[in-house]
Amino acid sequence: MGILSWIIVGLIAGFLAGQVMRGGSYGLIGDIIIGVLGGVIGGWIAFYFFQIGDPMSGINFQSILIAFVGAILLILILRMIGGRGRYRRN
Repeated sequence: MGILSWIIVGLIAGFLAGQVMRGGSYGLIGDIIIGVLGGVIGGWIAFYFFQIGDPMSGINFQSILIAFVGAILLILILRMIGGRGRYRRN
């Protein structure tokens, strides 16, 4: 998958994950980064645990879904580490 495809899939997945996870997004660049890293995480999980060969194969529903799941996991991890979330203390 080319770099442009990774960016497009990352933008879509990062935006969707930001909408589902409430609490605002990370901005355009942040959403792209979250989505692309989510694609890497989701692709690794899909390949090693579910034996899906070439899980990130272009701009299609499967790639977006895998990147979306990975982006949600990444946002959860970032919120646990950074304390950014619903129950944050001031």
